[in-house]
Amino acid sequence: MSKILITGGAGFIGSNLTEHFLGQGHQVVVLDNFATGHRHNLEQHSNNPNFMLIEGDIRNNEDCQKAVVGIDYVLHQAALGSVPRSIKDPQTSNEVNVTGFLNMLVAARDAGVKRFIYAASSSTYGDSENLPKVEDIIGKPLSPYAITKYVNELYADIFSKTYGLETIGLRYFNVFGRRQDPNGAYAAVIPLFVKKFMNYESPVINGTGDYSRDFTYIDNVIQMNERAMTTDNNEAINTVYNTAVGDRTTLNQLVGYLKEFLTEYDAEIAKVNVIHGPNRQGDIPHSLASVDKARRLLGYEPTHVIREGLQEAVKWYWENLK
Repeated sequence: MSKILITGGAGFIGSNLTEHFLGQGHQVVVLDNFATGHRHNLEQHSNNPNFMLIEGDIRNNEDCQKAVVGIDYVLHQAALGSVPRSIKDPQTSNEVNVTGFLNMLVAARDAGVKRFIYAASSSTYGDSENLPKVEDIIGKPLSPYAITKYVNELYADIFSKTYGLETIGLRYFNVFGRRQDPNGAYAAVIPLFVKKFMNYESPVINGTGDYSRDFTYIDNVIQMNERAMTTDNNEAINTVYNTAVGDRTTLNQLVGYLKEFLTEYDAEIAKVNVIHGPNRQGDIPHSLASVDKARRLLGYEPTHVIREGLQEAVKWYWENLK
C-alpha cells in the first residue's frame, strides 16, 4: 500500500479520490484550505487510521513541505476553477493555480516523491478548432484560467526533464458526478441545472444550447488517476492525457437527459422551461476529446458514458439535496 497526498481533497474530485484510495487500503493525506472544498466531504473518514487532514494552503511553502513528508504519490487537485472566476479575478487564480502548483512541485521534488499526477484542463486547447482534441495540438488560451493550466503543464515538463520528477497531467473534460457543489456563483452546469429543476426554477443556457462538451463522469476520472499512479510503462509518464469519454453532448441534449431522469422522481419537473441567455465570455463552442493515447499507454477504458453518469449523478443529488 502507498501513502498518497491529495491536494484539494475536500473538493468534488479530490474527495472522490480520497474515498476511493482509502477504500483500497492506502494511506491518504489531504491538504486543503476549504476555500472551495467542504468539511462534510471528508467527515466519513475522520475515524479512519489511514486518513490524515492537513488544513493548509498550497500558496504557503511550509504547508506544502509538511504535506509531502513520507509521501509516495501526489494527486494534485487543488486549484481555483472556473473561467468566469479567472476573468473577474486573474491575480488570485494565478496565485493559486501557478504559484501554488510550483510550490507543490518543489516540495514533491525535495521530498523524493515518486510521481506527481496533476489536474490539467481541456481549456488548454484554447482557440484550436480541431475535433477531436488530441494532446499534441493546442491553440491559444481564451481565459486567465486556461493560461494557468497550460503553465502547469510547462512547469511539470521542466521538472521532469531537469529534476527527474515523474509527472503526469490529466486534462479533465467537464467532470461531473456525486459531491459536485450546486451552490455558489461559479457552480458547474450539471449540478446547477439539477438544483434549478428540483426547485422548479428555469435554468439559463448560455447561447442557443448548441455548444457541446465531452461530459465526463467522476468514475472515469478516478480510473485515470489510478492508472496514472500505478503505470510502470516508461512511455506513459512525463506527458499529458485527455481525461474524457470521447463523445460530445450539446447543452440542449443535456437538459433533455436531466429532465428525463429527474421526472422519474418528480413528474412536475417536466413542466419547467429553460431560458436562453447570451454566450459566456471565454467559452469555446465545442469540446470533444480523443482518448486514444490514454487507451494505448494507460489501458484506460471509460466505464460511464453521459447517460449512465447522469443517471447516477441525478440519483445522488435527489438523495442528498432533497
